[in-house]
Amino acid sequence: MEDQIAIRVEHLSKVYKLYDRNRDRLKEALHLGKNIHFREHYALNDVSMEVHAGETVGIIGTNGSGKSTILKIITGVLNPSAGDVTINGRISALLELGAGFNMEFTGIENIYLNGTMIGFSEEEIDAKLNDILEFADIGDFVYQKVKTYSSGMFVRLAFAVAINIDPEILIVDEALSVGDVFFQNKCYRKFEEFKKQGKTILFVSHDLGSISKYCDRVVLLEQGKKIGEGAPKEIIDMYKKVLVGQLEMQADTAKSQKISGGKKWKDLMQLNPDHDEYGSGLAEFEDYCAYDESGTITNAILKGEPFTVKLKVRFFESIQDPIIAVSIKNMQGTEITGTNTMFEKITTGKTKPGDVMIATFTQDMNLQGGEYLISLGCVGYKDGSFTVYHRLYDVFNLTVISDKNTTGFYDMNSIVTVRMETEETEE
Repeated sequence: MEDQIAIRVEHLSKVYKLYDRNRDRLKEALHLGKNIHFREHYALNDVSMEVHAGETVGIIGTNGSGKSTILKIITGVLNPSAGDVTINGRISALLELGAGFNMEFTGIENIYLNGTMIGFSEEEIDAKLNDILEFADIGDFVYQKVKTYSSGMFVRLAFAVAINIDPEILIVDEALSVGDVFFQNKCYRKFEEFKKQGKTILFVSHDLGSISKYCDRVVLLEQGKKIGEGAPKEIIDMYKKVLVGQLEMQADTAKSQKISGGKKWKDLMQLNPDHDEYGSGLAEFEDYCAYDESGTITNAILKGEPFTVKLKVRFFESIQDPIIAVSIKNMQGTEITGTNTMFEKITTGKTKPGDVMIATFTQDMNLQGGEYLISLGCVGYKDGSFTVYHRLYDVFNLTVISDKNTTGFYDMNSIVTVRMETEETEE
């Protein structure tokens, strides 16, 4: 029914004109000349979607797919080139935090300024003031001019204003990871509180773990078009294929490719162009990749699911029992875990020049959600001396998608039981 729709987007397009020369832009502005050359760029192209009241909907996509553009049109920051947007409810938007702040005003003055811009009366802002100040937690700085704030204090106050206005519809664009870790935790708790209250939430994020955890439904955009909509796991799987160029778009359908002939495996991965490598040259990693449980080559793995790192090594000399290794670091460079054929008691035998060895390392993904870097190694003992034949440091990343993170680097997968003790059980 109509009253159940909080946001309706119908055939929305946003077109920008791209000029090769600045003077062509000026000529068009002044209506001079007829042969003005420009190209049309569709930031959004005929996108339609609905968000029901009380629903949390996520929007994902690669950079430049139109995610922020559609939010800005919904919130009135941008005007569409075509299409319609219908909103039923009062919106608070976490887009460009502090965009409406006056740097010459104090924090308190900016609270009232922003509240008024959103549509609240002074009395309504008075009623929310203590909640805003408590959430921001910047002390007496709230009475100082905003231009004296650190960047951390600025975003804390801006977030506190937007999140405590008590909207019916909350629009969030990559705004939950602001401030220090404790403030981020407070932001997520407030977000969860909104969800429990049955607020309508439209949520854009690159954090696929948060998308999976919080969203009832997910929309996938690519190059300004909607190419998928559905349950979080289904759409995240589509997005993983988009990231590595394995999604063919034809009228909102997708065809996945598995490991097969043609391209090298690594051509289907996002690789680190700045990785380090060295070695004696007696062997070389010709190809490598990671793939998920379905056999799809990907940089994104769901926590709790099995995945495989697959390697192809070519040898240029006879080597006895080469050792093949895989290790995983976090983004700070700490080596989290790793293994090799020697640790796993795998005998690789003696190679001949021209031999190609394929090794697979299959395991469950129990690391916490986040970003990790993969390193590969082929080492061994040559004439009694330890020799690095080929080593690739941080050659590709793995994004672990999780809807439940515990403390530390990995999840112990604990089985937890809780029961109430009664007088009967005490006896």
